[in-house]
Amino acid sequence: MKILVAIAFILILASLGSALVFLMRDKGRSNRTVRALAFRVGFSITLFILILIAHSQGWIQPTGIR
Repeated sequence: MKILVAIAFILILASLGSALVFLMRDKGRSNRTVRALAFRVGFSITLFILILIAHSQGWIQPTGIR
C-alpha cells in the first residue's frame, strides 16, 4: 500500500511540474496546462478514495500522533 501511495504522490508532483513547464513554454496559448492540472486533480481524488477504501478494508491502520 505504501508503494501505491508513493507512486500516486509522484504522479501528482509530475503532473504539477508538467503544468508549470507548459505554462512557461506556451504562455497561455494552449490547453496543455489546464489538461495537466485536471490530471493532477484526478490523481489527487483517486489517491484520496484509495486511502478511504484501504482504511475501510483494514489494509492500513491509523497510527495517531506520537
